[in-house]
Amino acid sequence: MAVDFRCAVHGSVFWGCVVILSNVLCPIDAYLYNNRYAGDQVFRITPSNEGEVRELKKLLGNIKVDLWQPNSASLIRHNATVDVHVRRNNTRGLRACLQKEHIDFKVFISNLQKEIEKQTGYRSSRKRRSESQYDYEVYHSLEEIQSWMFEINRTHPHLVDMFSIGRSYEGRPLYVLQLGKRTRSYKKAVWIDCGVHAREWIGPAFCQWFVKEALHSYQHDSVMRRLINQLNFYIMPVFNVDGYIFSWTTDRFWRKTRSKNAKYHCRGVDANRNWKVKWCEEGASSHPCDDTYCGPFPESEPEVKAVAKFLRKHKKRVKAYVSIHAYAQMLLYPYSYKYATIPNFNCVESAAHNAVTALYSAYGVRYRYGPASTTLYVSSGSSMDWAYRNGIPYAFAFELRDTGYFGFLLPEALINPTCTETMRAVKTISSGLLKKCETGMYQLDRERYPYL
Repeated sequence: MAVDFRCAVHGSVFWGCVVILSNVLCPIDAYLYNNRYAGDQVFRITPSNEGEVRELKKLLGNIKVDLWQPNSASLIRHNATVDVHVRRNNTRGLRACLQKEHIDFKVFISNLQKEIEKQTGYRSSRKRRSESQYDYEVYHSLEEIQSWMFEINRTHPHLVDMFSIGRSYEGRPLYVLQLGKRTRSYKKAVWIDCGVHAREWIGPAFCQWFVKEALHSYQHDSVMRRLINQLNFYIMPVFNVDGYIFSWTTDRFWRKTRSKNAKYHCRGVDANRNWKVKWCEEGASSHPCDDTYCGPFPESEPEVKAVAKFLRKHKKRVKAYVSIHAYAQMLLYPYSYKYATIPNFNCVESAAHNAVTALYSAYGVRYRYGPASTTLYVSSGSSMDWAYRNGIPYAFAFELRDTGYFGFLLPEALINPTCTETMRAVKTISSGLLKKCETGMYQLDRERYPYL
């Protein structure tokens, strides 16, 4: 239920008005998600000082909003943009209050329902196809992705192996694809997961793209052939399977898992705050209704527990951990939970620099890169920090396109360029594993690394 939203305007009280939108051409049930986002808007707000930060936190605390960036009100800072999804009956009230407080804002998305419809089109027209006709430039449901995985496994037995590492809270199998030429010798490995947060659909699209490119270019691309011959890749296209399905059927902007809580009606845990590394400290919430809820205990989520168990078992082989998220156009590495420098900074920073340079070479898209705590924000219990603390020397989290214009609704037309450039970055990171790097602490160069 919507919360009443009021703020003083010229000595009177402003009440948020319900905006009722209708479309006489179409019955409501013809819309995706039962038209639940009609009239909802996405605001980009930029508080310019600490006073405006306090006022904004107060305003957003009075209504139920969906924070896109950052993902918690506690992370709002002055001169940093805040992207927030506002329900239609609160948009006019929020606009009035922001204007009264002279807080800078603009409306990025004026009708969220229309943007959702534009992103995917009507799914009923989609046809399931064989692997050779599979469309990698549209978003796919979990059922379609898993069918594709079976087909990839069937048609490429010499390079692909498919297996399950466990089951989700709702009992769905957690499938992983292993890519690599079968050899008896010891091989280093790279882990790549996508879809940790359900609403970040470009993630699973990239994992599928990576597999497709690796297999299709194996014969003619000497770099890819060398990677597949000398490394194993473990690819998990959809980490948070239950949440991903829910984001297709019910709530497009669902983030968490779907586990139940004994004391609250709120469901789900943030699967990137549930790892056993500084669990539930700064940047995570202990409240089950928050989007960054850390869970009742570390690895409470079966999805997190399954991946952690697999990585522990293979920790001697896995040399790189890559987690694909959206959105912000960043390449992040540890630490996320503290402001400190990792011991092998030189090697990791060099790998990140080379990766974003390779990414830029495709379409000129710029990514920021650096430690997550200083480049994005502090967060505890993340998979990246856990991987690093458990002996994986190269741990990265990508935040793919864009920087907020589309947000989580990146159009299908941008799947190809986004995945093409990201592919270059991941290949560069993987290629680096085949070379030696001198580890050691860094000498800070402020001109080269002004963000540190």
